[in-house]
Amino acid sequence: MLNKKRQEKTTKVSETHRMNLQRNLQRRMDAARASGDENLLRQLEAEASYIGLN
Repeated sequence: MLNKKRQEKTTKVSETHRMNLQRNLQRRMDAARASGDENLLRQLEAEASYIGLN
């Protein structure tokens, strides 16, 4: 029972972490687009691909 609850909490924390990564990366990509920084945008897209968010 305790292991199941620990597993559920670990899963929830992992999901929250992934959502935060995605939200922060999207915000950075939006800022790069707004400033017209294509080089940074390509780097951020590569980062998203690397961490599996695309």
